[in-house]
Amino acid sequence: MNTPALVPDNVLIVEDEPKIARLVADYLEGSGFTTHHLDHGDAVLPWLSDRSTHPELILLDLMLPGTDGLTLCREIRQRWPRIAIIMLTARVEEVDRLLGLELAADDYICKPFSPREVVARSRAVLRRSRAADAAEAPVPDTLSLDEEGWRALADGQDLGLTAVEFQLLRVMMHSPGRIFSREQLMDHMYRDHRIVSERTVDSHIKKLRKKIAEVWPEREVIRSVYGVGYKYQPEE
Repeated sequence: MNTPALVPDNVLIVEDEPKIARLVADYLEGSGFTTHHLDHGDAVLPWLSDRSTHPELILLDLMLPGTDGLTLCREIRQRWPRIAIIMLTARVEEVDRLLGLELAADDYICKPFSPREVVARSRAVLRRSRAADAAEAPVPDTLSLDEEGWRALADGQDLGLTAVEFQLLRVMMHSPGRIFSREQLMDHMYRDHRIVSERTVDSHIKKLRKKIAEVWPEREVIRSVYGVGYKYQPEE
């Protein structure tokens, strides 16, 4: 199932008090946001489930008719973790504040509040959320190694390498442009110095190239040097 895209500067206000919801919406819209409003807890999950796009932020009241805000926060975070959530609450007991944050709400605002504070806190949460998404997003045309997990990632996609294939790629990637003979590569592949044919290296290189080509069909980063060996050369 495709993950619905987040629509920048779109905010869902879940608040059962019409005056508060209208006031917050007016200030957000005056600051360039697009808003949607729901006034019943039971309407939130169906509304999100039926959409091909999602708001970037939800302002979620704690006390709602139907499903309460904490339950909704937990469910939204599990099903749509990229949506930012700010809890709105008139219950200022410390346990509620802690519980709201333990459910992975990004922030909370206590009633009564200034609408300007809601706008400012919304902008701050979205800045943090966008920065986190940018940090997690794979950099295009990047081949990287997760050495602790023994994985190679092309544009963030796991290539599914065997241990020997990972060893081969790691050795060459650590010295881009350096030509490794088959004998040198065998020393890294098999530390027990078992006797293997040079054709074994060729076979592993062929499989490694094939796995890379499944993600990058038009790029060749492992190159043969006739009569010498192989090298990792990501750029011409």
